[in-house]
Amino acid sequence: MTRRIRPAPPSARVIVHLRRARDLMDARFAEPLDLDAMAAAAGFSRYHFAREFRVAFGETPGAYLSRRRVERAKDLLSSVNLTVTEVCMLVGFTSLSSFIRRFTELVGCTPSVYRRTVIHNGGRPPVPGCFLMAWGRPAIPDKSGSAPAS
Repeated sequence: MTRRIRPAPPSARVIVHLRRARDLMDARFAEPLDLDAMAAAAGFSRYHFAREFRVAFGETPGAYLSRRRVERAKDLLSSVNLTVTEVCMLVGFTSLSSFIRRFTELVGCTPSVYRRTVIHNGGRPPVPGCFLMAWGRPAIPDKSGSAPAS
């Protein structure tokens, strides 16, 4: 009988570096983050980072990032009147099929079914998508170079 040897948990010093990368993923989940950018935030090589992240947090960096994106998508689907495709792109997925597949894997139903269930159960009234898009749009500087007053 072969016994698997579990890797030792990362030291507190390593955890501090891994948290920097996790904070980056939490803050910039909608941007196209790759393993190199996450590893650079932690100050590790990409392979060492992926290995240590999995040991420390129990999932790969990619799985963590996609889970954060799905969490944000659930919030948008239950509160904003945007299409599933728009939500998919807003949270950082580049493929609708991979978004639906990961969403279903984590939530247990498709995004459309999730939205219908939330509405059926008396969820919040959806905010029109145009408000969300206008609110999230950065201020455009005027010709003098300063941003308009809000």
